[in-house]
Amino acid sequence: MATAARALSLALNVPLVGVNHCLAHIEIGRLTENVEDPLTLYVSGGNTLVAAYEKGRYRIFGETLDLAIGNMLDMFARALGLRHPGGPKIEELAYKGSVFVSLPYVVKGMDLSYSGVYTAAVGKIGSCKAEDLCYSVQEVCFSMLAEVTERALAHTRKDSVLLTGGVGRNRRLQEMIRVVAEEHGASFHVVPPQLAGDNGAMIAWAGILEYISGRTLMMEESYVKPKWRLDEVQVSWVKGETS
Repeated sequence: MATAARALSLALNVPLVGVNHCLAHIEIGRLTENVEDPLTLYVSGGNTLVAAYEKGRYRIFGETLDLAIGNMLDMFARALGLRHPGGPKIEELAYKGSVFVSLPYVVKGMDLSYSGVYTAAVGKIGSCKAEDLCYSVQEVCFSMLAEVTERALAHTRKDSVLLTGGVGRNRRLQEMIRVVAEEHGASFHVVPPQLAGDNGAMIAWAGILEYISGRTLMMEESYVKPKWRLDEVQVSWVKGETS
């Protein structure tokens, strides 16, 4: 992708702009939901974090210590013999489950760990109904997300909560985070399903925001940065309370 972007920049004689993937998921949600300064829960196959704007950056208030929630769900789905993408199939099976199966609940301060949940759930395959396991996995994993989201919301006192990323399509997760928002007097917003997963629109919009902020790249500066964290990106377009 970086090579293609450089080629297009040269061929069209247009500026080259660097885009942070996590930031793009947040910004497409802010745009489509018309929300200025939310607390954001970003959940996907590659990332799981709670962030909010403060003093020129998105600050991360909690994140996964190992597996991202989307990756964990896909791995568990494969263990059950379900085809990719596994998340939606787990969701449908979960609605047919009724017996809660005890699984590890691991929240460390403001961070989460999903590797133990995965290992325990896989170990129960065959001794428990798949529907009950899917139900239990969702309840445990999403409750962990709701807990850290609520803590961050109480700390930041934001007046809105945004759910974004591919796992944000899950109806049970939406229900839990909506309750958290409403209990704290905040409005709840979720990115449209067609823009929840990785998509070109979010990259384009984030690129526009970077460009109008005056940040472009020289050709020799353009390369993939796999460890480029969200909280390392300067943000100048959000009008937060502590801008």
